[in-house]
Amino acid sequence: MLKAAAGGGGKGMRLVASKSELASALESARSEAQRAFGDDEIYLEKAITDPRHIEMQVLADEHGNCVYLGERECSIQRRHQKVLEESPSPAVALAMRRSMGEVAVKAAKAAGYTNAGTVEFLTDADGNFYFLEMNTRLQVEHPVTELVTGFDLVHLQIRVAAGEKLSFAQEDVCIRGHAIECRIYAEDPDNHYFPSPGKITALTEPSGPGIRVDSGIYEGWNVPIEYDPLLAKLIAYGENREQAIGRLRRALDEYLVGGVKTNLPLFRRILADPDFVMGSTDTGYLERLSRVLASQPIVDDHEIGPIAAAIFHVLDSNQGAESNQGGSRTPSNWKHTARNEALR
Repeated sequence: MLKAAAGGGGKGMRLVASKSELASALESARSEAQRAFGDDEIYLEKAITDPRHIEMQVLADEHGNCVYLGERECSIQRRHQKVLEESPSPAVALAMRRSMGEVAVKAAKAAGYTNAGTVEFLTDADGNFYFLEMNTRLQVEHPVTELVTGFDLVHLQIRVAAGEKLSFAQEDVCIRGHAIECRIYAEDPDNHYFPSPGKITALTEPSGPGIRVDSGIYEGWNVPIEYDPLLAKLIAYGENREQAIGRLRRALDEYLVGGVKTNLPLFRRILADPDFVMGSTDTGYLERLSRVLASQPIVDDHEIGPIAAAIFHVLDSNQGAESNQGGSRTPSNWKHTARNEALR
């Protein structure tokens, strides 16, 4: 595997399957790395076939204390960009978590690292894990760790930066329940994930038990073309993975973004997929699923509801007007308000 030394996110990254591919892959990787990071330096590492991408959250203070806060399963990716993350990983048992956590802590201490960080690994089918990289920042997917540990990572990050000691030790860290995060993007999964900029004409965000939405968008906001199309993060927490999946399905059914295309239909399909439900995913999972979806385009049944409601609303309004002309019917303000709220 060829990788850019100056950055990540799949930029400047090429898989080389044979000696004859090396020269062209190296040239391509260097070119992309130069454009993305201003540095064309490339390094080599062993390629792991069909790996899982699992990362370990660490937190270190300026006084030599460092802890790990459990792992996150990040194998569902598109072009090496994470799409859905969960904690804990369905593939990580207690002993493996301890081993990965201890390695992550040793790596952070060896580098003299302080603050929140993420040590990333690839794992193979035999349960072996290999160091991938370290992200020296808070990750997009940090909410799933917050939900299963009860720690506010942003708050702790600020306290560590202020020079304070960690207020807890490794034995105080306990993983409870299960959390899953979906990255909601303004893009069209049916059209090769083409970006979908434009004005958000309607927005209904889910809520309820175990649901968290980290979002900065609002109705009337224009999604720009110049930046990452991430709109929001939808996170579901449950006592176990089954409950978290159930709550996330409900939340996805309640989520409505009008005016632009989003990947919400894709997440509904993923959560209905037997392989995902069983936790049988790796970094090639979404590519395999996409090939299936290519022959069976995603049909978002959730667009049918508002359309049908609008039709019935208009028809009922016309009937009400006719009845009122005859003096035999008084329109219900309750129904009128309820329908307007349902269509909002």
